Amino acid sequence: MDFFRIPVGEWAEAIVDFLGDTLGGFFDLISTALEGVYEGLGWVLMSPPFWIIIALFAALAFVVRGWKLALGTALGLLVIVGVDQWENAMDTLALVLVAAVVAILIAVPVGIWAARSDRVSRVVRPILDLLQTMPAFVYLIPAIFFFGVGAVPGMIATIMFALAPGVRLTELGIRGVDSEVVEAGFAFGASPARVLRQIQIPLALPSIMAGINQVIMLSLSMAVIAGMVGAGGLGGEIVRALGRINVGLAFEAGISIVIIAMILDRLTSALGSGDRSRRVAKAKTARDTQDAAGSVSRIPTTV
Repeated sequence: MDFFRIPVGEWAEAIVDFLGDTLGGFFDLISTALEGVYEGLGWVLMSPPFWIIIALFAALAFVVRGWKLALGTALGLLVIVGVDQWENAMDTLALVLVAAVVAILIAVPVGIWAARSDRVSRVVRPILDLLQTMPAFVYLIPAIFFFGVGAVPGMIATIMFALAPGVRLTELGIRGVDSEVVEAGFAFGASPARVLRQIQIPLALPSIMAGINQVIMLSLSMAVIAGMVGAGGLGGEIVRALGRINVGLAFEAGISIVIIAMILDRLTSALGSGDRSRRVAKAKTARDTQDAAGSVSRIPTTV
């Protein structure tokens, strides 16, 4: 049977070796940038007293949704303080936010590009299928090879794992915008960039925000796996608890991850569920105005 064996593993190793030899300096630059941002954000979250951070998150929750979400956010974060996982939770939050922001900065433009070009969509789709179905542990191997051990390979693996839904939902949202509304924008002389900025993105914003929400949730789901390569935080605590069969520590770290996930989920969902009806009404008004203008132009005139 060796005669029929396809050497996919050897090909993958050769590609990884080639990339490591050719782009080693580039990977070092990425590692330095990500680690600097991660450490800076961690310092911002952990330096002030915990009650200041809780007050800031509660205020943000109040602005985007109301007092119920603000109260739930404050109580959830107080539970994290109560189980003595505050610093680990802020460490994990910093890692997740950095990875999620990088993934979003890649996913949204690629999704817009794929929505505006069928050729790009056909190329991107199988890549997304590969990223979405590949076991999460597989991402750790090249990440460790290129970036060593620590928080950076955890962030790289998280970015690769969480990227796909952001691209898919962004493309879906842009393609789902009513074509008549887009045509009305062009009929009034708007450029493609302006149509994208003022019509397509606002109307597709709920779908785009749903993709951002999924990126953040998948990033949090990688916290434990990132802990296996030395990322620390709550993932590192769960890995240590697994090694010691410490059920209490595992539950405390696990419930802290759940609380952070619920807070981020509610915040991003609230941001995505803005006044969509107002945006749709404005777009329909523009379309109706264009239709009315067309009707007037068809009225015969007498001399």
